[in-house]
Amino acid sequence: MKKSIIASMLIAALGVGLFAGCSKNDSKQASADGKPVEITFWHSMGGAGGDAIKKMVEDFNKTHSNIKVADQYQGAYDDAINKLKSSQQGNSGPDVMQLYDIGTRWMIDSGYATPVQKFIDAEKYDVSSLEKNIVGYYTVDNKLNSMPFNSSTPILYYNKTAFKEAGLDPEKAPKNFDELKDMSSKLTKKDSSGKITNYGFSMAIYGWIFEQYMSKQGKFYANNENGRKDKATAVDFDSNGAGLKFVKMWKDLYDQGLLGNYGRKTDDTQNAFVGGKAFMYIDSTASLSGVLKGVNGKFEVGTAALPNLSDDDKGGVSIGGGSLWIMDKKDKKDDKQKAAWEFVKFMVSPEEQVFWNKSTGYFPVTTKAYDIQDMKDNLTKYPQFKTAIDQLHASPLEARGALLAVFPEARQTVETNIESMLQGKETPEQVIDNAAKAINTSIDKYNKSNK
Repeated sequence: MKKSIIASMLIAALGVGLFAGCSKNDSKQASADGKPVEITFWHSMGGAGGDAIKKMVEDFNKTHSNIKVADQYQGAYDDAINKLKSSQQGNSGPDVMQLYDIGTRWMIDSGYATPVQKFIDAEKYDVSSLEKNIVGYYTVDNKLNSMPFNSSTPILYYNKTAFKEAGLDPEKAPKNFDELKDMSSKLTKKDSSGKITNYGFSMAIYGWIFEQYMSKQGKFYANNENGRKDKATAVDFDSNGAGLKFVKMWKDLYDQGLLGNYGRKTDDTQNAFVGGKAFMYIDSTASLSGVLKGVNGKFEVGTAALPNLSDDDKGGVSIGGGSLWIMDKKDKKDDKQKAAWEFVKFMVSPEEQVFWNKSTGYFPVTTKAYDIQDMKDNLTKYPQFKTAIDQLHASPLEARGALLAVFPEARQTVETNIESMLQGKETPEQVIDNAAKAINTSIDKYNKSNK
């Protein structure tokens, strides 16, 4: 089925209405006693993202006199989800929760949240301007469960200045791993003793990148069509060959000294790029603001679409980042949920998404953002941002990632085994076999206890 047809069906299923979805200023929503409805918003954004959220919440509170939102940072995504689980015992959790993409299946199963589809249908909220591929990720059984908020895709960052010095065309980034390998060999530098001082390429030992290269190859990470036709019962990357093909390429580049290994922390690989120790690397588009700020003109930064593993790959990329969930607390006060919905709409309004993009690097989740002059000016000033936007629009809806309730654990399992491979303790075949067995055990255990 063609992408356009699938997208049209998806929009129809989401109940597109006739009315615009922007929340109005000075909302009339208030509690029964006339006081402002107070809601809490848990998020996992530190640094520039945290500063941006604080400003967005302040602006919401100023323009919605009958609602008061308290934003509360809960640490990294894994920390936040553990706090959420604990909070449910005493009904002390948030009214709105920012959760990472890989927590989607678990959150649906938990019953902790009310699908935003309920509010969309009740208001006839127009979702037609929301990015279809992002909406597609959070749509399960024809219901949009959470509102996309901070979305990103992986892109290739490269040092245009180093490209010129190596005799490479700075306007032509590698389109596949064969080209990447060739360019990395020309970019890699050694000292007089033969020790590598600057790597041509690097990527963090990050499970998200592994997942992306299943989508990029047009293959499923898990069975039952990535857990979307029915709940996943096992991984698929071991049987379809996509996982082995990717880790073999990873090890080949590493063994030839063409890939620098800076560990699991993405910040460490980013720092290697910013510091000129690696001339190409893969990272989220959400890192772009930090990269440009870190480089600070020391060299020219280029961005390009995530390279194919092979030239004939027909897949695309899946989104990362997170979304906003409206929690279904035990007291079930309707005024709080209505207030939460007003806040969610505000956070994804075009103006706020432009501010969010400029502050962080996450791209807007609504296409209406591109009609705003401030967004147009920012893309002109920083054309690198357009890479992720174009890549998202070029990706087929089928490339959306897997739904797996044990995804956080699965991601760590993949990372542990890849790390072991780079240390010479496992072969690529063992990486895939060991990871698949461990993840399948976790899936089976979860499914049996969550029927």
